[in-house]
Amino acid sequence: MAGTTSGKVKAMQDERGKNVTKVGPSQPISILGLDGAPQAGDKFHVLEDEREAKQIAARRSQLQREQSVRTQRHITLDEIGRRIALGEFKELNIILKGDVDGSVEALTDSFRKLSTDEIQVNIIYKAVDPITESDVLLASASDAIIIGFNVRPMGNAKTMAENEEIDIRMYSIIYDAINDLKDAMEGMLSPEMKEEITGTAEIRETFKISKIGTIAGCMVTSGKIYRNSNIRLIRDGVVIYTGELASLKRFKDDVKEVSKGYDCGLQIKNYNDINVDDIVEAFQEVAVKKKLK
Repeated sequence: MAGTTSGKVKAMQDERGKNVTKVGPSQPISILGLDGAPQAGDKFHVLEDEREAKQIAARRSQLQREQSVRTQRHITLDEIGRRIALGEFKELNIILKGDVDGSVEALTDSFRKLSTDEIQVNIIYKAVDPITESDVLLASASDAIIIGFNVRPMGNAKTMAENEEIDIRMYSIIYDAINDLKDAMEGMLSPEMKEEITGTAEIRETFKISKIGTIAGCMVTSGKIYRNSNIRLIRDGVVIYTGELASLKRFKDDVKEVSKGYDCGLQIKNYNDINVDDIVEAFQEVAVKKKLK
């Protein structure tokens, strides 16, 4: 049991990925079997009765929800008066999604510290998983922006966000996210180099060739894949590698670009851990003017 999560240990691995059957004090391990992701800093307890572990975890979850309701901040008359006096008070609501709990907590703390007398930053929802359609609906209802750290939209979330005109910002460096938000709040929206996603491709087949590496047979599902593109490899909505292409081919010929609806073969430079159904996202650095909706 750890925090509000519980389960039965199915496998344990040490820091080198080797399976182990028992560990002692101060030994780092990865455990498979919990029914969720514990929070950083939660204490880990071993119990003999699985039912007892579930009951304690369920009770902790209930207490956490009750505490959240009791400690929810409500606006006061003094606060209303202060905001009216300022005249230009604004609130910035954020939905934060990330790949690991540590990154989400670090961004949450940093964003909240950016609040000023003129702009209040509110993290209305945060979680460790990809951006979903539910996040877009919540953002639409609460007039929020969505910030993803090393995660990408799943399913129809991106299309829905475009239709609803919801701003989704995606980052892989914490300081970029913090600086972007800070600059936007201060009105310093000068042009800068930004990433522009040019296209995506779905890996349909992989071929391992000795002395060359793994070649991915792909279908371009949106936009265009360029030979000089930077790429991200996305698996189950999570970015697992960022790099560049080593080659891009149509049949046996090297090509400069492949458009939507065409198949192609590509190789990622210095990387071979490629699986069927992985998504290749191609992007380029372009100069654009920053804006925050």
